[in-house]
Amino acid sequence: MSTSARRLLFRPGIAPEASGVVNRVTPAQAGWDLLGVETRRMARGETWSHATAGCESALVILGGSCSVRSNRGTWEQVGGREDVFGGIAHALYLPRGTEFDLCALSDRLELAHAWVPSDQDHEPAYVRPSDCRVELRGGHNATRQINHIIPPGFNCHRIVSCEVYTPGGNWSSYPPHKHDDHRTDDAGQVLEADLEEVYLYRIREAAGPRPDGAPRGYAVQHIYTDDRTLDELVAARDHDIVLVPEGYHPVSAAYGYDCYYLNFLAGSAQSLACTDDPDHAWTKDTWDRQDPRIPMVTAEETRG
Repeated sequence: MSTSARRLLFRPGIAPEASGVVNRVTPAQAGWDLLGVETRRMARGETWSHATAGCESALVILGGSCSVRSNRGTWEQVGGREDVFGGIAHALYLPRGTEFDLCALSDRLELAHAWVPSDQDHEPAYVRPSDCRVELRGGHNATRQINHIIPPGFNCHRIVSCEVYTPGGNWSSYPPHKHDDHRTDDAGQVLEADLEEVYLYRIREAAGPRPDGAPRGYAVQHIYTDDRTLDELVAARDHDIVLVPEGYHPVSAAYGYDCYYLNFLAGSAQSLACTDDPDHAWTKDTWDRQDPRIPMVTAEETRG
C-alpha cells in the first residue's frame, strides 16, 4: 500500500497558547505496530495523571519544568531550559506498570511523551543534560548537533531517543540512511535494525511569525525507498510530527530558520544501526571541516 505525504505528516491540533495535547500519533494512526508519541503543553499548576500499563515510556522536557510523583519514584524538579533552543533536554524513562502524576512548575511547560509495548521490566531513570552524549556530526552544510538522550545500550527494552539541531541552510540525517530491514552478521551483530521512527519538529522563527500568527520557517524532509514505491517530500513546520515508516529520510533546514527535531525510534532492536543510500554515501569523504555554528546548545547553559 502506498504512503502519502498526508499520512506521514501530522499537524498540531490546538491553538498556540492553549493547554492540552498539541499533537499526537498512535500506532494505529501511524499504521505500524509499536511506537506512539504525543506532545503536551501545560500551564503552571496544571497536572497530568497517566499509567504506562503494558508500555515503557519516555518523557522529554521540551521547555519548562515539572515534578513527577509515581509508584516507581519521585522527581521534584525535572527540566530547566526555556525551550528547545535554550539547552539540552532533561528526560525520564518510565517502565511498564508505572502510575504517575506530573505537575507543571513553570508558567509554560512543553513535553514529549513516547510509549512502546514491552514485556520487560527495567528501572526508571532520570536523564540530565550532563548525561547526554553530544555528537557534532557531518561537515560543511551537512553539519548538525546530536544529543543522545536514550541511546543504544540504555537500560530499557526498545525506545531510542535523540534530539538534533540543524542550523538554517544545512542538511541532517545525511547522507540519507534507512533502518527498515533487520540484518545481522555471522556473529549476531546488528548491521541494520527495522525501526519505526518519528520526527517532532521545532523551528526557530528568528524573524517572528507572520502578522496572522502563522509560522514562516520550515524544513523539508524527503522520505523514499530504493524502488520509489515511497517517494514523498514533506514540508515540516513548528510542532509538526513526521513519520518514517521505512526508507531513507534526509532533512534540509530552510535558510534563515534553525531546525530542531526530537527523534523517537522503536523496533527490532534497541539500536540505531542503519544503511546509507549508496548513491550519496560518497559525500562523507568530503567532510574536512564543520559549520562553526555548532554546537548550538550545551549542557552548561541548561538550568536545573
